Amino acid sequence: MTPYGSPSPAPGPVLVTGATGTTGSRLVVRLLRAGHPVRAAGRRAAPVAGAEPVAFDWSAPATHDAALDGAAALYLVPPPGATDPADVMLPFLDRARRAGVRRAVLLSSSLVPAGGPATGQVHRALPGHFPEWAVLRPSWFMQNVTGGHPHARSIRGDGVLTTATGRGRVAFIDADDIAAVAAHALTDPVPHNTDWVLTGPQALSYDEVAALVSHVAGRPVRHRAVSGAELRARYARDLPDAFAAFLAELDLRIAGGAEDRVTDSVARVTGRPPTSFAAYLRANAALFEAG
Repeated sequence: MTPYGSPSPAPGPVLVTGATGTTGSRLVVRLLRAGHPVRAAGRRAAPVAGAEPVAFDWSAPATHDAALDGAAALYLVPPPGATDPADVMLPFLDRARRAGVRRAVLLSSSLVPAGGPATGQVHRALPGHFPEWAVLRPSWFMQNVTGGHPHARSIRGDGVLTTATGRGRVAFIDADDIAAVAAHALTDPVPHNTDWVLTGPQALSYDEVAALVSHVAGRPVRHRAVSGAELRARYARDLPDAFAAFLAELDLRIAGGAEDRVTDSVARVTGRPPTSFAAYLRANAALFEAG
């Protein structure tokens, strides 16, 4: 039992942006299983079993009104790679308020406070737009070492995990735990009206992460520590330079201890402890296979 009561079906669909993404796809499944109507938004309106597909693109305002029509709540995933998502997200929030949406939940980041860079501007604006709101500020995803993230590709291909974090530690979190908190924030009878810093149960250095992955994968994986400038250049091969610089700066903040913390937010909201990194790796051992 959470302090917000048992979730009850919303009076209208929950609009999930980024519905095929890391947290959005997991959230859609959770909401549908709990009996909530879901509108799954994406650029191509890809069908999700049981959900209403709708075409949606942050950079195409012509897609926004249809996505919002009749929606009771919103899950807001910023446009990927955007260094200033407020440019497109704040006008959308204005539309949503005029459309009668009462509740919104924003996916942000643990190192980005209200009023800070990137999603921090959207975070600051959210309470002024909706009477019911929450901001989720997760630490780094466990999925970064198993999915399509550069870390995961490098682990599978070279057995190397490259960061500028030095000996800094992070309490990595499973995206499924983020989705569980999001489902409550969107549907609990009592609105959360707060921001949640979400972490896993243990802060680990990337040296410790590499050792855990080595054990589960059954082959050597090492952490390669580099400078912030080298990491920025590495990211800039695939990302806009400004976003690459932003990501490198986050690594340097981790090196300084900014992420060396554990919170009880997942347990407080969901009533159960978050998944440990070791348990997550064991459950996903097959994903470390090369290729």
